[in-house]
Amino acid sequence: MDATLKEQLGKIANTVRELSMEAVQKANSGHPGLPMGCAEFGAYLYGVLLRHNPKNPKWLGRDRFVLSAGHGAMMLYSLLHLSGFDLSMDEIKKFRQLGSKTPGHPEYHLTAGVEATTGPLGQGVANAVGQALGLKWLASRFNTPEFPLFDQKIYCLAGDGCIMEGVSSEASSLAGHLGLNNLILIYDANKVTLDDFLAASCSEDTLLRYQAYGWETYELDGYDFDAMDALFTRLRHSQERPCFIQMRTIIGKGSPHKQGTHHAHGSPLGQEEVELVKKNLGLPEEDFFVPRIVYDFFQTKAEKDAASEAKWKELFRTWSHAKPDLYTTFMQMVEKKIPHDLEDALRKTEMKSPLATRASAGLVLQTLGDHLPQLLGGSADLSGSDMTMLKKFSLLKKGDFSGRNIRYGVREFAMAGIATGLAETDMITPYVGTFLTFSDYMRNAIRLAALSHVPVIYQFTHDSIFLGEDGPTHQPIEHLAALRAMPNLHVIRPADHWETKMAWFAAVQYRGPTALILSRQSLPELSVCNVSYEKGMGRGAYIVQKEKVEKPDFTLIATGSEVSLALDVAAALEKHGKGVRVISMPCWELFEKQSDSYQQSIVGGDIGRRVSIEAGVSFGWSKWIGPEGIAISMETFGESAPHTALAQHFGFTVDAILARLLTR
Repeated sequence: MDATLKEQLGKIANTVRELSMEAVQKANSGHPGLPMGCAEFGAYLYGVLLRHNPKNPKWLGRDRFVLSAGHGAMMLYSLLHLSGFDLSMDEIKKFRQLGSKTPGHPEYHLTAGVEATTGPLGQGVANAVGQALGLKWLASRFNTPEFPLFDQKIYCLAGDGCIMEGVSSEASSLAGHLGLNNLILIYDANKVTLDDFLAASCSEDTLLRYQAYGWETYELDGYDFDAMDALFTRLRHSQERPCFIQMRTIIGKGSPHKQGTHHAHGSPLGQEEVELVKKNLGLPEEDFFVPRIVYDFFQTKAEKDAASEAKWKELFRTWSHAKPDLYTTFMQMVEKKIPHDLEDALRKTEMKSPLATRASAGLVLQTLGDHLPQLLGGSADLSGSDMTMLKKFSLLKKGDFSGRNIRYGVREFAMAGIATGLAETDMITPYVGTFLTFSDYMRNAIRLAALSHVPVIYQFTHDSIFLGEDGPTHQPIEHLAALRAMPNLHVIRPADHWETKMAWFAAVQYRGPTALILSRQSLPELSVCNVSYEKGMGRGAYIVQKEKVEKPDFTLIATGSEVSLALDVAAALEKHGKGVRVISMPCWELFEKQSDSYQQSIVGGDIGRRVSIEAGVSFGWSKWIGPEGIAISMETFGESAPHTALAQHFGFTVDAILARLLTR
């Protein structure tokens, strides 16, 4: 690397240090250590390495950078501002303030140039694995020898916390197994955590661990531009496996009293220390100062970036004429088009009752696989139980990424984080499957998907105590309530195969995550659920049995397997001279989006005693049944027994419910 370029990158690095420590100081909150320690790497990454276009952040031909160590957000924000993304200096100065584009940790969709929502450590590694896997899959579908549309790299910066969190181990293991040679993970090895030196809690040989995963491994001085350039240039052209780079840095570099210690990690340096840093680095006294040479450098690079995109677009244009069928599929995936006849195709999917909703979902997936080329799925070693296999398509595997089924292995947390990364390609609708009780392992990844508004679909089966003999370790009790508490997540529990079809129809249309909650045990077909999406599932709740009198004595509200039970209870109540309304409420979130007038027509007014029937905790049901309502629910863990015995034991029978309702 020539001396002039190294000098320019050095100025960029010091500018990143200044902006980062001053923004943290102004906010009186934040993490200056990583941005100051990794400033040279950041300067090289954005000044030389990344093939992208800040004026078009969503260019599909771009390289991507994921900051897994999201607490170092100010490094990313500084570089986004300097390199020409839509992030003004005013936003830099508003770091961590209400309504800014510079929140405490990077948020996908909020800030141009942020490729993943990160902060909970380790998940960015899983997101990066997902993005890399997604690009390999897209390459297998659309690349030809003369048209390498998808040959980009995914770069991910992780810290000690990311490397210690289990989710990164799960994801890295799978990445090594699949041989993702478009993924480069840079480990900021500064030997300091928030509490203390790393040696106080960790003494492993991380390079050996990653070698065992099947990765290429390297060591790098984080301040040697020549070494950086030599390594990353070689990897651009000859990487054979995922690459792990242990980059030696000094946390808080430039701070005379705090560099190299945990005191630089998670709190402002202090104004006096900031002034000393500026003096040591030869920076002007002016706050938030950016040398003209830095802006000029990135202006010149912006011209090269625009030329790179133009070259890619010309390649794409030529490809689109040469491969018109592939182009049609490509655009359907980009535009996320739902075929106009999809609802009809789903409704015509043949099924025989009784049928578990996990089984009906599996049949629905076969239809969806034919109609939605963007659908890519997998399971945490349970595809035979959660029915997630697309039977017409092969397994995705090392050396052949053309399949549409992923074997995630027993790695639920990583699976959810990887699925988010797949969705972040902006061309893939991923779905993943496991048992509902294991959603606890995945919860924080689901939460970040909900925060990011990415369309990931979770097929959760074995949804209640009625899975039976596996017992309380596997029987979900509180999980429905926990998932429903999460903003932006649609939680859908269908009653039979008709509702299951429309549940999937809802999921593929929603521009956010969906949890499908499905039964292990067979359920009867309910003719009253055979209604259009617009009149049923699309409303979130609807009347499946209207009262035969002017005012009902009871309104029964149920979900999933308990809808058929509610209908049987209604028939028994009517024999006792009671008027009864029955409501299926498969999706609270969709119902809450309906007009006030519609909601009132379903659950409003004088409709008698409201009763919820659901084989989970009652938490949350008071919103719909009111303080005088009756919740038929589970308030303890389950038992190991056949599901019929459990129904008797826990009171989910017509006689038991009738006794409760008629004696109150």
